[in-house]
Amino acid sequence: MSSTAPTLEALSLLPYAVLVVDGSGVVCHVNAKAAALFPGLHRGAALVDSAPPWLVDAHTRRTATASQGRDAHGDAQLVSGPVGARSFEAHATVQDDGNVMWWLVDDTDHRLARRALEEERERTAFLTEASNTLLSSLNLERCMDVTAQLAAEHLADAALVIAPRNARRLPVVICLRGEKPQRLQWDVDPAEVPGLAEALQGFPPVPSRWIDPACAPEWLVPQGFGPVGSIVVTPLPGHGVPAGALVLLRRSGKAAFTDGEEVFARLFAARSGAAMSAARLYAEQSSLSQTLMRDLLPPVLHQISGVDFAGGYRASKDHERIGGDFYDVHPASTAGEESFAVLGDVCGKGMEAAVLTGKIRNTLQALLPMADDHQRMIDLLNGALLNAHHTRFATLVMASAAREGGNVRLRLTSAGHQPALIVRSDGTVEEGRSRGTLVGTLPKAPATTTYETLAPGEFCMLFTDGFTEARGGPLGDELFSEDRLKEALSHCAGMPAEAVVEHVQMLVSHWVGSGSHDDMAVIVIAAPRSHHLSAVDGHTRGRFTA
Repeated sequence: MSSTAPTLEALSLLPYAVLVVDGSGVVCHVNAKAAALFPGLHRGAALVDSAPPWLVDAHTRRTATASQGRDAHGDAQLVSGPVGARSFEAHATVQDDGNVMWWLVDDTDHRLARRALEEERERTAFLTEASNTLLSSLNLERCMDVTAQLAAEHLADAALVIAPRNARRLPVVICLRGEKPQRLQWDVDPAEVPGLAEALQGFPPVPSRWIDPACAPEWLVPQGFGPVGSIVVTPLPGHGVPAGALVLLRRSGKAAFTDGEEVFARLFAARSGAAMSAARLYAEQSSLSQTLMRDLLPPVLHQISGVDFAGGYRASKDHERIGGDFYDVHPASTAGEESFAVLGDVCGKGMEAAVLTGKIRNTLQALLPMADDHQRMIDLLNGALLNAHHTRFATLVMASAAREGGNVRLRLTSAGHQPALIVRSDGTVEEGRSRGTLVGTLPKAPATTTYETLAPGEFCMLFTDGFTEARGGPLGDELFSEDRLKEALSHCAGMPAEAVVEHVQMLVSHWVGSGSHDDMAVIVIAAPRSHHLSAVDGHTRGRFTA
């Protein structure tokens, strides 16, 4: 392919550096811009004497291609290289006489822009990966390990993640590039490192140029790291309180941290701090939940003062442990006195209902000295709920039970709750006769108290409507119903209280299958065929709230 050569006058007017070189590498023409770019390059000079090696090599290949009779333009490849501190692209045009005209275009700014864009994409991808990795765990130690390792691999030669002081020591994770994180506990003074004490308190970072690496304390430098060239200290922001500090170390002999790298380190620290703060908050809430939950877990109920007690609970959602149903059992303090049991159902489900459940529980516990008067307890509870800032109500049933010879004497009071079911020794199922008004809605909550006697082998079951209103069965949408519950209980005469609870729970669970259901709570109070005196967990009062 041939091309007509521009006139020399036209070459001098071009905004690019242009030179014409023959097949032997001798310069035929140089415009002013090319002469300024390559001092010493002039007409008649050898290209190899003044041009950079990359341009000489490109010319040699181009002339070889032309001499072999191939289409120079078809085989042409863009070449580029440095000229001083700048970067140039060299474009070749083969003329009719075999000479090659080289056009040199300064692409330094374009290269810098492309490189900046690539770096930004790489950093964005890194931050996204870091965020996903950090947020995949709610374990604080794991988050600290990941933060140190990612920082060491991508930001520095070594990284230290320092958490706020725990008692007298600082929890620290150290990681060198290519190695595994190491967890330590330090009893050191952060003020020995400029900006570290401030970073641990959440103050803005100190620029790295203000930190003299030679003054770094021995405890800050990992063993075998060598001389430190530059240090970055930046806070790890948390949710309201600082999550710690990140320290980056770069070895001596390497370029110091640039302003852009420090800004990027702060972006990474912000994500790491958020993950660490979330992990710490989760750990604190989990610990608090476990502490509070201990008092809500069901006690081991066997015999209390000669009376069999058993309880069971299933939340409306399998992943929840508490809800709107509850039961408490308070053993008699001395033999012959009544043990007090209460089972209730708060309007609603989940945590909101559990809040009111806790209020009812605490109120009833405070009213235990009045347990010989169920109506009085209901009146006081009703007044407490009416004065509270909520719109929920509750139903409940109270039972006071005491051993009397071989029988169990029972007092039952229902406040808007479905009747208790009493199973006689011959399998007959009777409804408790107590009726009343639910609590938390009207100024008065009248209720009747009835008396029952349980002979050996007989029992009374208190339950919430989660059992009777459970939907399932062959068609998937049929109520379990009170009739089915009574039918199931008629076959349980003489069974221990715990076995009755397990049997009823199993039947309803099979009925519901994988379908949804309400909270379900149950207490069985039975007169055992033979008995001995014992207590809840050996000596404590029994309580379960769900």
